[in-house]
Amino acid sequence: MTNAEAELAPDPDNLEERLVEEGELAADYLEQLLDILDYDGDIDLDVEGDRAIVAIDGGDDLNKLVGKHGEVLDAVQELTRLAVQQSTGNRSRLMLDIANWRAARRQELSDLGSTVAQRVKNTGVKESMKAMTPFERKIVHDAVALVSGVRSESEGEEPQRRVVVLPE
Repeated sequence: MTNAEAELAPDPDNLEERLVEEGELAADYLEQLLDILDYDGDIDLDVEGDRAIVAIDGGDDLNKLVGKHGEVLDAVQELTRLAVQQSTGNRSRLMLDIANWRAARRQELSDLGSTVAQRVKNTGVKESMKAMTPFERKIVHDAVALVSGVRSESEGEEPQRRVVVLPE
């Protein structure tokens, strides 16, 4: 590596720089994918905590990249993580959102967690929720944690693992 390349290379000890690099690599990969599919979309990059966040929005065809219950989105996210890993040599925890689906789902699950927590608090009867992905369960657990007098735990085996809300 030349001195000029070394100066331009991200500092491996700087988490923010590494995550920005991940986001840029992901954006390049996703832009190529959109070109191949002939889909329009704007790509936005962000860093939240210890994760690069990439969002694609603005195209009419983007819902096809979300699929039923976000299954296509999850697959595209995994492919994007693998592309980033291939370039960096490091495992990526990148989060991808397409057509604002994940953001809307996060709000929906947060509202659901709050509603169930309030119901359990009022009735004193535990409730089991339907099976969810780890991402979805975390959102529900976080929402339940904001309601005093109740707690939540996960039970069951993947892919049937679910949140249970219990009175304290």
